[in-house]
Amino acid sequence: MLQKRIKTGIPGLDSLVGGGFVEGSVVLMSGGTGSGKTLFGAQFLWEGVQNGESGLFITLEERPEDIKGDALAFGWDFEKYEKKNLFRIIYHDPSQVSNLSSTIVNEISDLKAKRLVIDSATVLGMTMDSKAEIRRRLINIINTIKRRKGITAILTSEVPEGTKHLSLFGVEEYVADAVILITYVGAGEATGRTLQVRKMRRTNHGKDIYPLLIDTKGLVVKK
Repeated sequence: MLQKRIKTGIPGLDSLVGGGFVEGSVVLMSGGTGSGKTLFGAQFLWEGVQNGESGLFITLEERPEDIKGDALAFGWDFEKYEKKNLFRIIYHDPSQVSNLSSTIVNEISDLKAKRLVIDSATVLGMTMDSKAEIRRRLINIINTIKRRKGITAILTSEVPEGTKHLSLFGVEEYVADAVILITYVGAGEATGRTLQVRKMRRTNHGKDIYPLLIDTKGLVVKK
């Protein structure tokens, strides 16, 4: 049975992942500070609203105004789609929300969202005392999202600089359907970003490390 694919909105990426993300999957987007994780999530949601697919951005760290302001630099006017009830960006303080899973599900239902970005698992994990607790919470959130048929989600996670880890806490990559790693090299002439698809279930994906550029229209994956 062929899996329905959701276009990522990132030029050059869909051809590496079988035509897009598997509908209903949860993708872990990992990278260091300044690598472009939040931008990736915004671009994914922008692709959706252009095609009439409602998108929900849950931010656990940055202010919604800052994220929308950064998006405008690429010509993405999310406020226009907020007025059409196709887009919503909501800030939550994880330490103040007793049941984040239920809260997110209610917001998905209210918007009838087809695309979801949660930024980030790192902030969520910092409110917990152990990896076991983090794993339980992430599994709960991801399974709750997956029960909502037809929604495709991105979960971002910080990666410690100078390590080969795929996430900060070492559990996020095991509960996601796919893992994409963005690496930022900021030294001398080698300054730049790369993208690698480390894992994607039900997909014969590209195995190389690809240059990742930011131009006036957002992120672009090069061969």
